[in-house]
Amino acid sequence: VAEIEQVCARYPLPPGDIMIAATEVRAETTLAGRTPGLGDLLVAARVQLRQRLGDVAELVSTQPSMTAVVLRDDVAARVRELVDAVRLRDQVMVEWGFAEKLPYGRSISALLSGPPGTGKTMVATVIGKQLGLEVFRVDLSKVMSKYIGETEKNLARVFDEASRCKAILLFDEADSLFSKRTEVRNSNDKHANLEVNFLLQRLETHDGVVILTTNAATAIDKAFLRRIRYRIEFPAPDTAERSKLWRSMIPATAPLADDIDFDALGKTFKMSGGHIKNAVVRAAYRAVTTGKKAIDQAALFASGMAEWTE
Repeated sequence: VAEIEQVCARYPLPPGDIMIAATEVRAETTLAGRTPGLGDLLVAARVQLRQRLGDVAELVSTQPSMTAVVLRDDVAARVRELVDAVRLRDQVMVEWGFAEKLPYGRSISALLSGPPGTGKTMVATVIGKQLGLEVFRVDLSKVMSKYIGETEKNLARVFDEASRCKAILLFDEADSLFSKRTEVRNSNDKHANLEVNFLLQRLETHDGVVILTTNAATAIDKAFLRRIRYRIEFPAPDTAERSKLWRSMIPATAPLADDIDFDALGKTFKMSGGHIKNAVVRAAYRAVTTGKKAIDQAALFASGMAEWTE
């Protein structure tokens, strides 16, 4: 019973979806000759949740731990502040009465901005993992439509489902959707401005968590910025952070040679975490291809040079 209550609390699905999920769990476990467990229930619930938003958003399944993310102390502190705000929202809003003072704008929204490859999307998924909430990445190519009213209809569905299922909405490259309104010169400008106005209203009335990431914060309409409660800037990593990134990107199960100098790698290659990750993976393939039994400094340096050059 406790396991069922745990699943229902995390995935508040409608009765029809619950019946479908329960039927699938019963059929699969009966066929395997075992008793259903918490893992079976969670998987079935996630499948139903994915199907409800599958054509406009994707469920982010990869959620690394916070230890896998290299952040400066001030950035990490602001991320923790965001997580604490979500955890303590009911106490502040309901018990302390702030909901009466805030008829609108109760949502917890955050803008994660900075250069590409600095870990913005990864941090968004880590936040979801720490809170025990699912993260849905909105597929802008499926949400945005050239037909009048369709974009708003798709966005309404996204916000409604996320609110009902208590999921975090993640808008990657948010500047493409939350862009500045323009002077109306033709019907296209009017249509685009209507979409922005609709988003402003939904962001203000949404009672869940919305995370936006962008490489160009200046392109986002100022009206959105006023409504976003947390704005966290992700700077390019410095030498010490790059050294930590080189080290953290290598799995604990990967064989390493004794000659690796992470400090030298961090000092030599002024790259973001995304590029360092690519270089580490290339180094692993390079080591295997050349018949080495472990990743060594030469493989990492050569891969780092190739990534930097490209």
